[in-house]
Order: sequence, then structure tokens, then C-alpha cells
Amino acid sequence: MAPQREWLEKDYYKVLGVAKTATDKEIARAYRKLAKQYHPDANPGSEERFKEISAAYEVVGDEAKRKEYDEVRAMGAPGFAGNPFAGAGAPGGFSNFRVDDLGDILGNIFGRGGRRARQPQGAGATPAGPQKGQDVEAELHLSFADAVQGVTTTVNVVSDVPCATCSGTGSAPGTAPTVCAVCSGTGVVNENQGMFSFSHPCVACGGTGMQIETPCPTCAGRGTERKARQVKVRIPSGVEDGQRIKVKGRGGAGRHGAPAGDLFVTVRTTAHSVFGRRGNDLTVKVPITFAEAALGATIPVPTLSGRTVTMKVPPGTPSGRQFRVAGQGVPLPGHAGDLIVSVEVDVPSHLNAEQRRAVEALSKASGEDGDRLREHLGAVAR
Repeated sequence: MAPQREWLEKDYYKVLGVAKTATDKEIARAYRKLAKQYHPDANPGSEERFKEISAAYEVVGDEAKRKEYDEVRAMGAPGFAGNPFAGAGAPGGFSNFRVDDLGDILGNIFGRGGRRARQPQGAGATPAGPQKGQDVEAELHLSFADAVQGVTTTVNVVSDVPCATCSGTGSAPGTAPTVCAVCSGTGVVNENQGMFSFSHPCVACGGTGMQIETPCPTCAGRGTERKARQVKVRIPSGVEDGQRIKVKGRGGAGRHGAPAGDLFVTVRTTAHSVFGRRGNDLTVKVPITFAEAALGATIPVPTLSGRTVTMKVPPGTPSGRQFRVAGQGVPLPGHAGDLIVSVEVDVPSHLNAEQRRAVEALSKASGEDGDRLREHLGAVAR
């Protein structure tokens, strides 16, 4: 593998967080740790960092490439032994020499105009190479039940889509892009300059590998146009308010054959009039009478699915006691949450004469004494 210009500009040891003297095992261990941390599946949005880590390991993780890389860096990169531009005593005042400056000097030497590639010229050139589509954000409002049980629905987005006039080719109807004669359709031009091999996007076609002689009148050769559209999304059961769902490949369309971006849906849920939620468990408050609390009873309990289940309330149940109904919470795959039932003893605010006599008789028969019940609070009050 011929050394690349990037070798002069990138410190792969620094990218992997290891010393230049690190062993092969230390480099491999550092790579595995970083690759796991920045893998796009585990850490969305870290694609560029993951690519940088992989590129670094591809070179310094290979014994032959690493040796060649070290030799190139020693000759050309600042801070390495043998660098003619390093140090305060370098002729011509190169003590503040930067890698960017080296890139510009090499570019001028090889006639490439420095680090900034020239923009393609002429009617047959396209404005840029393949570009991944933009990520798109959307907000979805769900009912409490849909958020708990999961739902397939649609969201409205405005994004780039393949141009309807040219079907995404960028060429006017009746015409088609032609293979670039400069790069033979690769989109890349290689330049060999002694021990260095440089690759850069083809300036004739903008890195696409194709040239558009007659641009589409609708999209001006971009191959995309901006439109409103509906995207079907599957929301899993148990989604929480504020949770962000990634729908891969349903964002804006890519240009010139590049993949589409991703769609990120932020879920907003409404409150329920009866049920609440605590993690994967649902909660509900069920009123019971004093007689049911004192004597015990079997009471009906509602569930979010609409089905009613029965639950036993043991004699002497205090107000606020909680019971757990297994499997009636959030229906997660392989394991459903529970329904937490809080019973609340209903105390009537008004009693008729007959009810009052009955309560007084009960109090007398049970020997209730409120002051005795509150004796233990006296010490606190004092």
C-alpha cells in the first residue's frame, strides 16, 4: 500500500489513544474498546469517529503498514525525528510550522493548488460528489394507550426526495449522465509523486464519476427536490415521553447515489384519565367502601386493554395499600410489567340519620377510642 497524504496529517496513535511505542496487543485492545464505544449501532451519530478509528487501526494495526507509516511520519510530519521543519532552529523561521502548511506546500509542489480542491468548471460538471442525505427530525404525539401498547403510524416530514422529473439522475428528461472521461467513472484521480501517492476527488465531475451535460430543469442537476411526505414508522411498546426513535434510511434522499439520511422521531405522550405509569408498571387507584376494607371483598379492577380482572382485598385493609396484578402493565416482548393497584377507602362526606346511628353503633361496639390511638403522638408533641 502506497503511503497516503493523510498519513502526514493524521496521528493514528493519538486517534487510538496509545503511545507510538505501544505493542500490537495494546493497539488491538485500544481499537476494540473504541470501536465498541463509537459503533454507530450503539452510539448513533458517531459514524465519522468510528471511521477515523477504523482507518487508524487499519494502518498501525498492520505490522508492514505501521512500519511504512512511521517512516513517512519521521520524514515529513512535525514533531518526528528527522523532520527538516521541526524545532526553533529550523531555517526560515519554521518553528511554528503546521501540518496544514505542509499540505499546502506539497500541493503547490505537485501542482494541486494546496489543500483546497478546485471547484468543477463548465456546463458538464456537477456541483459536488455523492452526499449522504440529511437526517430529519419529527415529533409524534401519541395517546397514553398507544405509547404503552405500541403502534404503527405515520409522521409528516419535509425533506429532500428523489426528483420526480429526472428520477434522481440530475439529467433533463431524454438525457442521461455520461461517464467522466477524466477519472473513468471512479470519481477519484490518483497522483504518484515518488514515494507519495495522493488521491483527490476528480475536479471534472466533482467526485461523482459522472458528468451531466444537460441538467434537469426542476432540480438543477442535484437529483433531489424538497417535498412534504408521510413516513410510516413502527413505535415499539413501552415508549416513554420524550424518547427518540431512529428510523434508518427514512431521512432526506442522498445525492448522486449516496444513501439517504435517517429519520429521528421524538415521541410525546398524553396523560391518561385513569392509569399512570411507573417504568414498565402501570398504576391505578380503586376506591373501596369502609365495609369492603374492614370485612374484605373481591373487587373488579380495570386494565388498559379494556378487560376487567378481579382482585381480593383482605379484611382490615388500610386506605392506600397497594396490590400487584402480574402481567397487566407495559406489554414488553418476553416480559410484561405489572399493574399496581392502590385501594382508597371512601369516607362518605354526608351521612343520613340512619347511617349516622349505624356508624355510632359500630364505634360503640368496637370500643374505638381515638385518643388512645393517638397516644404515641403525645411524646412527639411535647
